[in-house]
Amino acid sequence: MLSPVVYSVGQVASYLKEKLESDGLLSRLTVQGEVANLRTVASGHSYFSLREDGSTIRCVMFRGRSGQEYLEEGQEVLAGGNFTFYPPYGEANMQVAAVIPVGEGALALELARLKQQLAAEGLFEASRKRPLPVFPTVIGVVTSPNGAVWQDIQNVVRRRYPLAELRLSPTAVQGDTAGGQIAEAIRQLNEEGRSDVIIVARGGGSLEDLWCFNAEEVARAIFGSGIPVVSGVGHETDHTIADDVADQRAPTPSAAAELTTPDRRQLLANVFAAGQHLTTMMLGDLDRRRNELELQRHRLQRRGPDVAVRMRQIDGLTDRATAAMTRHKDRLQRGLEAQQAKLSALDPAATLRRGYAVVSLAREASVLTSPEQAGNGDLLDIKLSGGVMQAVAGTDATGANVSPDNSTADSGADNGTNHSKPATRGSRRRRAAQDTPTAMRPLL
Repeated sequence: MLSPVVYSVGQVASYLKEKLESDGLLSRLTVQGEVANLRTVASGHSYFSLREDGSTIRCVMFRGRSGQEYLEEGQEVLAGGNFTFYPPYGEANMQVAAVIPVGEGALALELARLKQQLAAEGLFEASRKRPLPVFPTVIGVVTSPNGAVWQDIQNVVRRRYPLAELRLSPTAVQGDTAGGQIAEAIRQLNEEGRSDVIIVARGGGSLEDLWCFNAEEVARAIFGSGIPVVSGVGHETDHTIADDVADQRAPTPSAAAELTTPDRRQLLANVFAAGQHLTTMMLGDLDRRRNELELQRHRLQRRGPDVAVRMRQIDGLTDRATAAMTRHKDRLQRGLEAQQAKLSALDPAATLRRGYAVVSLAREASVLTSPEQAGNGDLLDIKLSGGVMQAVAGTDATGANVSPDNSTADSGADNGTNHSKPATRGSRRRRAAQDTPTAMRPLL
């Protein structure tokens, strides 16, 4: 019998999909069954069925989901996930988020579920993980203060890098309340802000003993830490969610301490090796520069002038210059002597030595060049070679005031006689002198 209301296939498929995915039971359930018809494609997704006593549930498990490695044909597993309806095929199947072999227990299943959830939120992304500081100043440690782990970490840091300071943020590392305490200890180190890196550590134990490091609140505290976190929980075979979220995972607490600190012995070896390398480089560079300098010196010697030849040339030029200067000096000396001879010939003193005299008026000290320049009776200076004498300028015979006769009469009148006497030599000299046109009567 047909219903009066007609629905399309798409409407029915959408209704079924909505009902299946909104159902509280089917949206989160764990199914136990045997793996059958397993097929893993190139993309990494796995398609299989879970069967039991003739009943079958078709399942799909996408690549990277927790426990995918446990999928084996005929393997009894616990599969956790949700149901969905796939309209293109008109099939309902289970999207499996986690798989564990039967017998692992509820804790393992819960761990797989939580890993799937946190992975979907990006807490395990490798791109967000930060590098550790090379030379940490302060290392924060989240662990129990009473366990051997704290002592082991101190010993390792003291041996490898004693410059680092350890700051313990004490917490319980086992029990129902340990997860909250661990998360709070991580937050306290971040609020303090002194640590360069944080170690979250605990010794080995069972899954139940390590369960607090699988707690969601611990994972979110590590994810939210502003300081890089290194996990060192359990032994090498143990693995927790804290390991997946931490920036670095160490197999043991001691290994975590080694991971966060440099080895001082290695540092010293590196410094020594660097010094050796630097010395080798410096010596090699010095050798290269020495060789280059020697090469340049040889080039300069080949291209430069011959100093000995240049010195001989300079000596020759010096000799030639000295000879030229000597000849020039001789020429100058001869010219000077010629000029001195000319000057000596023009020297008035030389003229006087040849018998000449220079006559000048005594009152004016001007040299006379003609008789007309001196008046009758003027006092004259006569400069001779041997000295200066004085004389009085006189007139010629025609104009003389004193004649020879008058002179005789005057002399006779002087002595009271009038006898004539023959003229003496002195009188004749005086008369001869009086007969000259211009007469000079010396004062001597």
